[in-house]
Formats: sequence, C-alpha cells, structure tokens
Amino acid sequence: MQKFRTVLERQLHDEHELHGMMDKETFLDCVSDNIVIISKALTSQFVIPEFRTFTDIIDKIFEKCVDNEEGKPAQYIPQLARRNPKHWGVSICTVDGQRYDLGETNIPFCLESVVKPLIYALTLNDLSPDVVHRFVGQEPSGRSFNELTLDYQNKPHNPMINAGAIVISSLLKKGLVIADRFDYAMDELKRLSGQEHVTFNNSVYLSERATADRNFALGYYMRENKCFPPEADLVETLEFYFQLCSIEVTAQSGAVIAATLANGGICPTTGDKVLDSEAVRNTLSLMHSCGMYDYSGHFAFKVGLPAKSGVAGGVLLVIPNLMGIFTWSPPLDQWGNSSRGVQFCEELVANFNFHNYDNLRHTSKKYDPRGRAVESKAQDVVNLLFSAFNGDVTAMRRYALLGMDMSLADYDGRTALHLAAAEGHESIVRFLLEKCNDVNPHQKDTYCATYKNHGTSQLTMMLSGSNMMMWQIFFWNI
Repeated sequence: MQKFRTVLERQLHDEHELHGMMDKETFLDCVSDNIVIISKALTSQFVIPEFRTFTDIIDKIFEKCVDNEEGKPAQYIPQLARRNPKHWGVSICTVDGQRYDLGETNIPFCLESVVKPLIYALTLNDLSPDVVHRFVGQEPSGRSFNELTLDYQNKPHNPMINAGAIVISSLLKKGLVIADRFDYAMDELKRLSGQEHVTFNNSVYLSERATADRNFALGYYMRENKCFPPEADLVETLEFYFQLCSIEVTAQSGAVIAATLANGGICPTTGDKVLDSEAVRNTLSLMHSCGMYDYSGHFAFKVGLPAKSGVAGGVLLVIPNLMGIFTWSPPLDQWGNSSRGVQFCEELVANFNFHNYDNLRHTSKKYDPRGRAVESKAQDVVNLLFSAFNGDVTAMRRYALLGMDMSLADYDGRTALHLAAAEGHESIVRFLLEKCNDVNPHQKDTYCATYKNHGTSQLTMMLSGSNMMMWQIFFWNI
C-alpha cells in the first residue's frame, strides 16, 4: 500500500491536479500489487470482519491498564532505568494486515529478551532442530533467567533464558565474521517486521557490555561444560549477544513481527516468507512454556498463548492464525515482565476466546472476533434446528451447556421445538420443555396451522394420553 499512498500524496499536493484526482491507469498501477487486500477490505473478508467492534473492546482494556502503576523500569542498565514509566503502547497486526495502535507505539525501545525467540527461530531456519538442540534444551528451567545452572545433560535448559540465548548466538550463522552475522540478524528482523522500524541502540549496547559480569560468568561456566560448538569464540559470542539485545523496534514494527509468527513465518504486510513453518511452530512451543521468565507457568495457565517479554518493557504476544500483538510499558513486575503488558494479555483472554483451550466443548462462551455476530447467530440457528430435525439429543445437550439460546428461530419462526415435535422426536421435545427454561411452549411459527396438524399426527402416535395434554398446550396454544 505504500506505493498507492506515495502516489496519492504526491497528486494531492500537485497544484495542477484538480481535487487530487488520478486517472484510471495510475489508479490501477497503484492498486495492482495490493489487489487482494483491497478486495478483502471492500468485501469485508478480513480475518476480523467486524474490526470496529473488536477495537472498541481493545480500547476499554487499554484504558483499564493505564491505571496500573505497579513496578518500575529495569534498574541495572542506566538507559533502561531512565525510561518514562508512564509510557504505554499497544499495537495490533492481524495475519491479513489489519492494524490498530493505541498509546506510544512509535517510540523506539530495545528488544532485550524479546530477541531470544527471534534468533532461535532464525537459527532453526538455518540449521535443523536436531543440530540446534544438541547444544540447548527444551525444558522450563524453574530457575531465574540468569541463574548459573544447566540441565541434567549439562546444556542450557531452553533458548528463552540467558544461558540458552548465548548458546543460540554462537550458532547463528556461525561460519561468518561477527559483523556479517550482525548484518544478517538485522536484515532478517527487518524482513520479519515488513521493513518497518528496526535499528540499533549503541548506548544500550555499551551499558549491556559494562554490566555483563553475570553473563560472562555464564559464558565461562558453559565453556567449561563444553556447551558451545568447538569453533565458537566466547568473547565474540557474548559481544554478539549484547548487540542482539540492543536492537530497537517500536510497538508497531514489533506487532508485525508477532503477526509474522502468527502467520506461520510469512510477513502479512509484504507477503515475504521469512521463516519455515516448522521453525515457527517450535519457537511458539517454547515461547508458550518458557517465554515469560519465572511467570511462564502462570502466564500459560491464565493466558494460554505464546509470548515473550523483555526487561525494556516489551511483550510480544502471538495468537496463531489470527494476529500478533506488541505491548510496551517500562515498569516491570517482580518477575521482570511489563506490569501493564501482562495485565493487558490477561484482560484480552478474559474478553475474547483466545486462550489455547477456549475452544473446548462445554466451555463458557466468550466473544470471537473471527466471525460476524449475524453470521454466528445464523450458524447457531442452523446447528440447533438441524440437530432437532435429526433427533440428535446429544448435540442439543451440548448446545444447552454452551449457553446457546435454545429458543432461536429461523426466518419462518420455526424453533427446535417445532421441528422436534413435527418429526416425532420425543426425547428432544422432552429435553427442551423440561430442561431448557428459555424455551416457550406457546411460541408460534409463520405456518402455525400446518405445523399444528403435522405435529399432532406425529405426536398422537408417539405419546400416551398423560403427556398428550402438554403437547396440545404447545400446538394449540390454549
């Protein structure tokens, strides 16, 4: 869309063009590269069709998190400690390019630990999982992210803690000199972000290096235990790791990175296939179990989505096949996660059915922005009436447990009770009248007389005299 925007802005400012109009050929030239997304916009075929309804709820969640003043910015790096604790931004990008921003979403900040899943994905994309996991494990550590500890195989527990990320840094394009390795990482992160804001903060890098005693201790401890590939240079590896942590993004560019992961490695704004789907799958798996420091288990329980936080205040959240979200707020909680970011994620799942297990049968219904409200209700009517017509009492019980309105009617006013009685399904009729309080036995359809006669003939054969009065009350409405 940048091509279209550039040409339009030029013509709008051209004094020789009347009212900024463009000819047909110019318009077609502008939209030709983006005809699919334009077509989706005009026909409301985006992954979130009722985007305004969705963003109205996001607005409320965002405002609720503004009042959260818990925690303070990371103190061990002076450049991070100086960030304004009032900064708060949320950026959303769907897998088909819908965007929404709230707050400070265009202020650069360092990725810090958010870079860990990204360099892990790039390394998996270059090497096989078997090669990568000869050097690093896949289990949650149960320890602090920078603790001097290894797993039972003398490997870092996973790539989402410092030890694991340092080892991954030694593997990323290990055959190149450090300058070329850094250029490669920057280029790939720019591809992940759709060529949006990705830069490098040298002052944070210098502070990272000046306060790196624990990371150097980790490095020497791992070298003693032969955690690195034989050709790895420890000091160079640590320098490279500090550089990677000092890469800057904005919430906007970070949201596109998250959406690229949600889209299986294909950037939604450019269509560029950056990562293999297997690399994305493995990365999301470890983000889900290890991505939020010592709060990872709680986060998986409450939010149920892959995420990664960093001490600069960023939280990258992935909703697979739907969207990526990036939140930024410098104050951190006791685990090193952004206080507002974690609250936003938890409020998000409380309002939408985004938790990994919200799709289980018999769970309480939450709003699903992936479908239209009208279409969703129409599908409920079809499912309900079809099950009643076929006598599927198990399905009817399931719909009732899900909280569905069992009195839903089609365009002719026919309800599940009408069809069940007309088809002679006694178990369905009995269930609807005895177990479903929202079913009205006196409700009429458009063809009341026809259904009275049809239903009566069926039920006369089906029911004994003691129950016949109940059905007569329904069909004759007396």
